[in-house]
Amino acid sequence: MIDLNHASGAQYLPPETIPDITVALGTAIDRALKARNGAERPRTYVSSSGLGRTCLRQIQYDFLATPRDEGQEFAPGTLRIFEAGHRGEDMVASWLRLAGFDLRTERADGRQFGFSALDGRFKGHIDGCLLSGPVSMAYPALWETKALGAASWKDTLKRGVAISKPVYAAQIAIYQAYLDLPNPALFTALNRDTQEIYAELVPFDAALAQRMSDRAVDVVRASDVEEFLPREAAVPTSVVCKGGMAAGHWHPSCAWARQCWTERRP
Repeated sequence: MIDLNHASGAQYLPPETIPDITVALGTAIDRALKARNGAERPRTYVSSSGLGRTCLRQIQYDFLATPRDEGQEFAPGTLRIFEAGHRGEDMVASWLRLAGFDLRTERADGRQFGFSALDGRFKGHIDGCLLSGPVSMAYPALWETKALGAASWKDTLKRGVAISKPVYAAQIAIYQAYLDLPNPALFTALNRDTQEIYAELVPFDAALAQRMSDRAVDVVRASDVEEFLPREAAVPTSVVCKGGMAAGHWHPSCAWARQCWTERRP
């Protein structure tokens, strides 16, 4: 009788080198993600999603579709996180509709709602607009949602979106202004690890919206005359350039820091 006990030491098949399927599969997926990302056309407008970043020159590099420094392209892991965020947005939208909210996320032709200004060189696309719902709040209301890692989600829960995520707060204010949605916006954040939802009503900050709008104008006008806007940082070792925590906020490393400093622009 064959001993099927796993501790018996019996070997029923000849030894064989088994390829590491995890590495092989991951390599194939990463290669495909990088190819898809590389095939996407670069934006040719100032995006509302990035106007709240600290450095105006970084925003300008993005607007000009300046190639990133070598090694600063989006890593496959980052591309997976981006896609998970988009899928998280779809999940929260479906849950809101299931709960009884009248949520509009796209036009009849399938395009997102948004705005365009400065002859199409300043644009933004919203996650959605709530027309009614089972929760007592003012309608219609802008809806903006993010999928966050556990630590980032907890910080948003603790400090609120305006303090914890000023880039998101700026984005919300711009949308409220340009789409004429002055009621408090509903911001939701999905915890990617636990699927918990944080929700916050964000009052319209007209002053913030104006500052961000002025920034977009500055970026476009300076670029038209081939003038580079000033850096936020005084030295290349600043966290604004190299990335890191400062004043309670996380700054990702700038994708153009090397060329910004080596080209000796003022």
